[in-house]
Amino acid sequence: MDLFDYMREQNMEKEAPLASRLRPTTLDEVVGQQHIIGKDKLLYRAIKADKLSSIIFYGPPGTGKTTLAKVIAHTTSADFMQINATSAGKKDMEDVIEKAKNNQGMYGKKTILFIDEIHRFNKGQQDYLLPYVEDGTIILIGATTENPYFEVNGALLSRSVIFELRALGKEDIKTLLCRAVSDREKGMGAYNAKMDDDALEFLADVANGDARAALTAIELGILTTERSADGIIHITLEVAQECIQKRVVRYDKSGDNHYDTISAFIKSMRGSDPDAALYYLARMLYAGEDIRFISRRIMICAAEDVGMADPNALTVAAAAATAVERIGMPEARIILAEAVTYVASAPKSNASYMAVDEALSYIKSHKTGAIPVHLQDSHYKSAGKLGHGVGYKYAHSYPSHYVNQQYLPDGMEDVTFYHPTDIGYEKDIKAHLKMLRESAGSSEQN
Repeated sequence: MDLFDYMREQNMEKEAPLASRLRPTTLDEVVGQQHIIGKDKLLYRAIKADKLSSIIFYGPPGTGKTTLAKVIAHTTSADFMQINATSAGKKDMEDVIEKAKNNQGMYGKKTILFIDEIHRFNKGQQDYLLPYVEDGTIILIGATTENPYFEVNGALLSRSVIFELRALGKEDIKTLLCRAVSDREKGMGAYNAKMDDDALEFLADVANGDARAALTAIELGILTTERSADGIIHITLEVAQECIQKRVVRYDKSGDNHYDTISAFIKSMRGSDPDAALYYLARMLYAGEDIRFISRRIMICAAEDVGMADPNALTVAAAAATAVERIGMPEARIILAEAVTYVASAPKSNASYMAVDEALSYIKSHKTGAIPVHLQDSHYKSAGKLGHGVGYKYAHSYPSHYVNQQYLPDGMEDVTFYHPTDIGYEKDIKAHLKMLRESAGSSEQN
């Protein structure tokens, strides 16, 4: 590194965002994540002993994945290199591998490669790393906001230890904010700022576990607020609210949180909890989820979980799906709320859903039976000569519009797929079917 590179690096450190400047360099400075870096935990011991194997840090933004990688960089005797998967190409990886081979062959030195956003690498790029991870040329540290079991090559996963980082607690965020305001070396201490208790409480709350969001807000507040007559920059609640005008909602439409939220949404409707269902609906709407996707999930829940206990639920859900497409946001929220509360509050039965799955399972495991001749189509030429449709009894020609006759193939006369419950409207269906079957039985005896 020449003098100009050194000066540029020093200037970049000074001008870097607060969240970057405040990153700890030792394990003892790390806030949160004690479930993986507590003093009795594997990762803490491995970092302290400088005996790391390949690892992948997985968790939402602002939880410390890059921070832990930087801590490792400051504590390891290995050569530490970093690339970002959003911008790195194969040439960058080839350069890293070449240097790692030299470190290993010429100096007997290990190389740690930190890849931020590793899920951005395609399968080919990940495959390229595999043999070098396997033979120890590099120790891989990957960081991802996406579930690695979905996004990272299975072969790489099998050679790595997965550490899941959790959203920071409110008290953790408070600790970081106070450190940011008071630290004169890396933080904003030189600005002589003071944060009110209610401002601290507010920022720690709305950051929703994202340290970067909280630190960005306090930095903005200090840099843009004029000093008071006492020479102090006062970060009041009003200032804090201006600096982070919208609560941070963890919601990546292609990531885990998306699936977790929609899962909780559906399970709340299925569990007949309209309040929880509305809460998750609001979270999705607030985060900008596609209203068409939401309406499709409501329709599925109406069919799968409400079913024949209230057949009108599907009608309501389908009507809502049409209406939200025509009207759009923000009014669509009202329509979705109506559909959600109806489906969540409706009586529940999955009997019809289970029935079709049972029928499909039967078909997979049994020989397909011939359709009874009297049910076969008799409207085309020569059908009569083949006897198709002969003997069919038209139900509407009989009392109660019902007549007993065989509908299932031979050998399946006693097979039953649909088992209605005693819940909601399905109770009436059950009673009706029972009455028909009993009347069929009595007519056969007569």
